[in-house]
Amino acid sequence: MKYSAIILIMVMSSSTLLFAQKKSKEKIELQVNEAEKKVDVMVGGEHFTSYIYPDNIMKPVLWPVMSPGGNMVTRSYPLINKEGDRTDHPHHVGIWLNYGDVNGLDFWNNSEAIPAERKDGYGTIFHQSVEKAKGGNGKAVLETNSLWKGPDNTTLLEEETSFKFSATEDMRIIDRTTKLTAAVEEVDFTDNKEGMFAIRVSRELELPTDKPTELMDSHGVKTRVEKMDNTYVKGDYRSSEGIEGGDVWGTRGRWMKLSSEIKGEPVSLVIIDHPDNAGYPTYWHARDYGLFAANTLGQKALSGGENELNFSLENGETATFKYRFVVASADLSDAEINELADEYAKQ
Repeated sequence: MKYSAIILIMVMSSSTLLFAQKKSKEKIELQVNEAEKKVDVMVGGEHFTSYIYPDNIMKPVLWPVMSPGGNMVTRSYPLINKEGDRTDHPHHVGIWLNYGDVNGLDFWNNSEAIPAERKDGYGTIFHQSVEKAKGGNGKAVLETNSLWKGPDNTTLLEEETSFKFSATEDMRIIDRTTKLTAAVEEVDFTDNKEGMFAIRVSRELELPTDKPTELMDSHGVKTRVEKMDNTYVKGDYRSSEGIEGGDVWGTRGRWMKLSSEIKGEPVSLVIIDHPDNAGYPTYWHARDYGLFAANTLGQKALSGGENELNFSLENGETATFKYRFVVASADLSDAEINELADEYAKQ
């Protein structure tokens, strides 16, 4: 019995040590480029992601996002024409945070594709300023201000967001903290499935499917495809509750992993909810075609009417939303993700 216990301790210790060894720090630099409306995040001299706020995507986003092995994990469309990309949902760009019903306005679905005669039903998030951009060894901080505005230019919400980046040789972490302050008498987040913290992933991270769709061809032209080629499509979801595949949609859990392989690199994307968020643990608006979203507020839509959360703020009142995003060059185990989630919950 004593010998078995010693062996068990040695195995557990070596496992912990192995995970700790992955945490050798990488230098992170933040390069602010106001002329091009972006802040580049460089890890070890290589491009990891960019905070971008061009006029044509209706909200600031992080795009592209690269794996530690240098593979793009975000969809290229609509910003770059890449052969094989799906051409649906042009508002799905990079990593973003917004919502589908704020005082009756749809911030989620707004894009260049919305015709002018319908624009009065949509809201836009306007970047205002970079308040802080500080790099460092293994970590960096980017702080920004934005305004959530209606089509009549009325500011509904003032946003303060902090991105804390950390990086090791085979893992990148983004901790996003967003404070939303009501700038009008009342701001209502009416229960809606379109939310809240999300990423649209590359084709390789989708779940295999035979459903017909439109794809981009090598000339940047949309082409109808009746039967999908899944040769390089190996994505699969797994939740903190052990639910897998497409069954994760509309379920609840404190984290969700989307794993696959891109050009021989094993890749895990993980979104971790924070216990301080309203509606914790989040519902998952995670689709097989590559939308991967945590929606803490859309409870009625995602629970089939079992629960409902209509969240609101009075003028001057603030709500804070926190999410951790992890991209790793490994198929992370439940134990490794739980360690990351436990660490995040203490922040």
